Amino acid sequence: MTIEWRPQDGQFHLSNGRISLVLRVYEDGSLGQIHLGAPLPKGRTYRHLGPDPFDGFSNRVGDPVPFAYPTPGTGDFRVPALVAAGPDGATALALRYREHRIMAGKPSLDPLPATYCDVDDEAQTLVVTLVDDPTGLEVDLRTTIFAERPLVALSATIRAGSVPMDLRTAMSVSVDLPDADWTMIGLAGAWAREAHVVERVLAPGRQSVSSTRGISGAQHNPFLALRRPSADDARGEVFGFSLVYSGNSLAEAEVEPFGTTRVRLGIEPDTFGWHLGQGESFTTPEAIVVHSTDGLGGLSDALHDLFRDRLARGAWRDRPRPVLLNNWEGTYYDFDADRLVAMALSARDLGVELFVLDDGWFGHRDDDTTSLGDWVVDRRKLPDGLGDVASRITGLGMGFGMWIEPEMVSSDSDLFRAHPDWAIGIPDRPRTESRHQLVLDMGRPEVVDHLATVLNDVLGSAPISYVKWDMNRYVTEPFGPTLRPDRQGEFFHRYILGVYELYRRLTTRFPAILFESCASGGGRFDPGMLAFAPQAWTSDDTDAIERLRSQWGTSLAYPLSSMAAHVSAVPNHQTGRITPLATRAAVAFFGVLGYELDPTMIGAADRTEIAEQVAFYVRHREVLQRGRFVRLESPFSGERDHVSWMALSPDRATAIIGVYQILNRPAPEARRLRLRGLEPTAVYRVSGWPVSDDSMIAANTGPRTGAELMAAGLVLDRERHYAATLGDFWARVFVLERVESDQA
Repeated sequence: MTIEWRPQDGQFHLSNGRISLVLRVYEDGSLGQIHLGAPLPKGRTYRHLGPDPFDGFSNRVGDPVPFAYPTPGTGDFRVPALVAAGPDGATALALRYREHRIMAGKPSLDPLPATYCDVDDEAQTLVVTLVDDPTGLEVDLRTTIFAERPLVALSATIRAGSVPMDLRTAMSVSVDLPDADWTMIGLAGAWAREAHVVERVLAPGRQSVSSTRGISGAQHNPFLALRRPSADDARGEVFGFSLVYSGNSLAEAEVEPFGTTRVRLGIEPDTFGWHLGQGESFTTPEAIVVHSTDGLGGLSDALHDLFRDRLARGAWRDRPRPVLLNNWEGTYYDFDADRLVAMALSARDLGVELFVLDDGWFGHRDDDTTSLGDWVVDRRKLPDGLGDVASRITGLGMGFGMWIEPEMVSSDSDLFRAHPDWAIGIPDRPRTESRHQLVLDMGRPEVVDHLATVLNDVLGSAPISYVKWDMNRYVTEPFGPTLRPDRQGEFFHRYILGVYELYRRLTTRFPAILFESCASGGGRFDPGMLAFAPQAWTSDDTDAIERLRSQWGTSLAYPLSSMAAHVSAVPNHQTGRITPLATRAAVAFFGVLGYELDPTMIGAADRTEIAEQVAFYVRHREVLQRGRFVRLESPFSGERDHVSWMALSPDRATAIIGVYQILNRPAPEARRLRLRGLEPTAVYRVSGWPVSDDSMIAANTGPRTGAELMAAGLVLDRERHYAATLGDFWARVFVLERVESDQA
């Protein structure tokens, strides 16, 4: 890992043997990005990869010159990374190299979340300072390269000089690629069907995904990938772009007439503005750029490792996550202390480790029309308080967790009656309610201070080890009454900074609590949240078949340890679908396992099966939460009835494979499932779950070499009469455990 500066060429080369980024100071002082991708040899000049010489756009306006941080008004007509207006309204900027610094480690971006180093020799950071001489505007471009990771982390700090400036666009990264032979991949969806994989071939013009809803949103995750047409999950060239941010975002690719591609990623500019007074600065969120020659699987490996180990932090970063029972779908608002304790006792006897009390414990909350903001225990349901029911449950040997939604307020609440101006809205205009609730203005320090005080009281009142932090609606009528008219563009970013500040205070005050983020499911499943809450509720849809798609798509960018996945009762509450209990578990195993039902209402056979599920999961938890996730058969391609994936331990000694059938077919074709990533010369003992006399499991049980499992695969053939007995929605789980040759 080095950052090499060649003053004779004006060249920076950041490399670690897995990725190279080459920047060059052009003859006019502008900074170019002339290579990003596969590693290049050190100690060489790469001037020939960019325009040579380049002394500005004189007589060559519109040429596709690659820039590190492009601006408008100087002859580059592609989308810019930075747009800033001075007092005269002009937005033309000519950023020129002034100086640079190379430092060990990685500086903090506080108050923004960002990746980090445990020790400084894990990374090096280059900071290049550019300046626009007429305005004095300065930009520090910050690029970190990590040892052994095929990625770079980038952000920018923009400072006004003696002239105040108004930022209109401030992207985190802009990358110029020399061709347009790419397929663009995004994660799109809506409530209950988050993170569906959507692909489109790049075409001339701009193609983008974005959010303007105040949060990252279920509609478009702040993630974009580009793959070569021949690339798949196992091989081929891929770029990935991920934004460590939880507010409005934009990820965009522009193909210009000469066939090059510009990718930019950052805060969505149409809903953004920021005023910089003299000497004031603004720092963009961090962007992560990954380059893989091992297909989408290599991209995922890089992001999973980074987000799990160097974005998540605190006591729960490396600890196994507990198996939990959430009471929500079991009771909704209809519970009292005795019923909760009975559910917890029943779950404890099944091996469940944590009981979570969801919505309805506060105010007078019998439905979703009231009490948000009144974080006081409802004594009708819990007459002896939160501490009593928590102590009764922890006395059973379980952990106790609870649900909060601090960013919201009900119009029927004491908080709203006392502070109606704290709810977001435009004066003299009606506020739009959604789910009978309004959003608190988290950009106001007094709101954050109030929430920190009341939630400190709640979390300190009981032995709480887990908090589910929900956020159940988008922001409408954005307006900050404490902001000047010319600074209303700052509203959305200030909101997210307030959310981060509240998270920071609570996680600092209660470092032993495991926080899980949620936004009506996966509506704010983004890297910014993972810096505070190392796991997230992947989707409100607990149907196992729908979850195949959401968990597959989410896994493109996010590790198994971040994906909460629950088994619920049937008929499913979101789809009405009836699926086998084993299938529900086989899907939920691949993530952080939980249950979303009333265990006192299930029969003896199901109780026995759930106890076996929990025992199986706990036995293999390290692999299922922290193993390498390998996608095998996609629910977004082909017939879409076959889905399979696997989790592989870092030492390749253990693998857990999930095989799923959506709709059954008569007279099925022969099938083999070829695995990936195993040790070729190792011998693995293959077994199946659940243990039974199932012929598919029996056909694979026994010793197999890694080479055979990858070349010939598992045998998934089904004789037609046997296939007819399976029905729809079945699943099988295979376990591979490496053995010594004399044990085979």
